[in-house]
Amino acid sequence: MTSARSYPATIASAVEHETVIRKSRFLTRIEPVSSVEQADAVIAAIRKRAWDANHNCTAMVTGLLGDQARSSDDGEPSGTAGIPMLEVLRRRELTDVVAVVTRYFGGVKLGAGGLVRAYSSAVSEALDLASLVRRAALRQVTLEVPHADAGRYDNLLRDWAVHHGATLGAPSYAAMATLELWAPEAEVPRLVDDLAAASAGAIVPVLGVERIVDVPA
Repeated sequence: MTSARSYPATIASAVEHETVIRKSRFLTRIEPVSSVEQADAVIAAIRKRAWDANHNCTAMVTGLLGDQARSSDDGEPSGTAGIPMLEVLRRRELTDVVAVVTRYFGGVKLGAGGLVRAYSSAVSEALDLASLVRRAALRQVTLEVPHADAGRYDNLLRDWAVHHGATLGAPSYAAMATLELWAPEAEVPRLVDDLAAASAGAIVPVLGVERIVDVPA
């Protein structure tokens, strides 16, 4: 059953971080992406901008389950940059992200171990600045309420979502106000009961499709 599966998280927006190690500058940019092609475009843009850098090393993980991964040492000794960067993304259980570490050589060689540590920590420190977005299989629940009651039920759903691993969808307004919530399958019966109690049985939610939904962590 899809709702039992756990999915890798992603990041909400791009982050940048700079560190200097023995006179070499390491500039890290990590961006959320939706495809390998988008990741390649991010890499190409950074390489164009940082054309004068000694190296633009990269790592990406894509796919809902994080099943696609690529990395590049971009001229650093084999295995000292791209793979360590990729391992950090894997260790953080992330997907749909691309990381680029741009190095401006400062004249002091770091050695293989030093390079591995430098590129790993560059990505790790940048990720410490990121806001995570978790992903979960959630069931769509909609309810129609009179416009006069929309604010009250919107507040109820907001509070309920915080305590039950759910997230609000976009409301729509026609003859009635339609509110949308995405909730874990196991929590849906509780939601139905809570809405019945809050409305004295007047509000009957409609269950929709189950989807993989991004939920701010």
